[in-house]
Amino acid sequence: MSTCNNFALIFTLFLVNFSFTALTETAATKPHILFVLVDDLGWSDVGFHGSKIRTPNVDKLANEGVILDNYYVQPYCTPTRGSLMTGRYPIHTGLQHRAILCLTPFGLPLDFSILPEKLKEVGYRTHLVGKWHLGHYTSASCPTHRGFDSFFGFYNYGHDHYDHTHSGFLDLFRGDEVARGYSGQYSTYLYAKEAQKIVLEHNSTRPLFLYMAFENVHDPIQAPQEYLNKYRFIKDEDRRGYAAMMHLVDEAIGNITTAFKEKGLWNDTLVIFSSDNGGDPFYRGFNYPLRGYKRTLWEGGVRANGFVHGQMLKRKGVISHDLIHVTDWYPTLLNLAGGTTDSHPIPVDGFDVWDTISNGAPSPRTEILLNIDFPEKRPGLLLTYDTWYSGAAIRVGDMKLLMNVPNATWYQVPEEDGVPPDMDEIWDQKTNIVELALFNVTADPTERRDISHKYPDIVRRLQERIHEYQKTAVPPGIVPEDVMALIVAMKNKAWLPWRDTCNAK
Repeated sequence: MSTCNNFALIFTLFLVNFSFTALTETAATKPHILFVLVDDLGWSDVGFHGSKIRTPNVDKLANEGVILDNYYVQPYCTPTRGSLMTGRYPIHTGLQHRAILCLTPFGLPLDFSILPEKLKEVGYRTHLVGKWHLGHYTSASCPTHRGFDSFFGFYNYGHDHYDHTHSGFLDLFRGDEVARGYSGQYSTYLYAKEAQKIVLEHNSTRPLFLYMAFENVHDPIQAPQEYLNKYRFIKDEDRRGYAAMMHLVDEAIGNITTAFKEKGLWNDTLVIFSSDNGGDPFYRGFNYPLRGYKRTLWEGGVRANGFVHGQMLKRKGVISHDLIHVTDWYPTLLNLAGGTTDSHPIPVDGFDVWDTISNGAPSPRTEILLNIDFPEKRPGLLLTYDTWYSGAAIRVGDMKLLMNVPNATWYQVPEEDGVPPDMDEIWDQKTNIVELALFNVTADPTERRDISHKYPDIVRRLQERIHEYQKTAVPPGIVPEDVMALIVAMKNKAWLPWRDTCNAK
């Protein structure tokens, strides 16, 4: 063999060894990330908050990690998911008004570089299992075009847990393709099995980001009979179904974490657990003793179950009372992964809170804008516009100001002799508007004592902060519904992107 060939062989071996070493070091220095998002989970509905719903896997992870007691999200599913993906408040992404519906030609704006895209830049394999709900009107808006290496799940909000249809048409996808042939298989089983497969087949030389966005416990209330039987002590039939649905989530989380352990990834895995908003008592999700529920800016709508678990935590088995918001995961995870945040087109609203979570340092966050969404009448809106609007709310330190919000109340869980609301009762609260209220939510987390009359200077200061934020807001991205979405769905018997030329023909 010639000297040149020997040199070429040695150089090639060097490159292979260098690449393998670099990949191994990358996996060793960057945490695997399992982000669990549970849909419509109530504050009251986990064991570590005293629920009679059995959640042993969730409770063990929470109690071994850091429970986030002052953790906030948005009052609806789409806005929370947008904030998680971008690190921005909904007023800065146009997602401040309710959820994206199946006919809405709108999604999370494409000019934002979102979390999976940024993680891919630093070597991560990225996977989404479950709910997307950030727009699907064009293929460019869908998960595998926005940074996810794989996607198995659905585009819209809740659908039938067995036949996987939404409003009469199939809404289940693998990548860009409609996933047919799964009818009759319960969704949580499907998603847990997919997540386990991803973990067990993962190339361990690469860091892993698995976004496990459960469909449960969103309505419709459906669960296998064997799980309903576990909650016969609950007299309310719908609450019994809800409890079974959460039990299934807990079991799935146990199975997924077991897969991480079997693969040898567990000691390097960071787990983040979150709800996307408060529970909806009409569908038997409860937030007691917190006031309010999903859709509202009261604590029951925006103060979420959350915790962090992982061997890399410097402290464990503690409760953090520091302010943390869903926008904080974007900079926190990117910094842990060795990536960088993106300030285009609008600067990040989130903070890196790792030192707070892991070491107990004071949170860099001193205030949270919970939302600004005042009612407006816009022509051409059929389903998207909803007279239920959120108003505005901000928390600064201990104080929380609410403006023009529906007068939501408290609901105790049925197994504690609570009485679930009916739709007329919810409607009455929706039309009864609280124009202004101030609470010290540290001293009064259940928001029972309005102190606005005692502290007019604090009211004025917080109103000024809301007005300052309002100056930076982009218009809501809400647009009129597009009937072409329905035409394409009827043609394909599935909710495909409809503004792609190939589907619209």
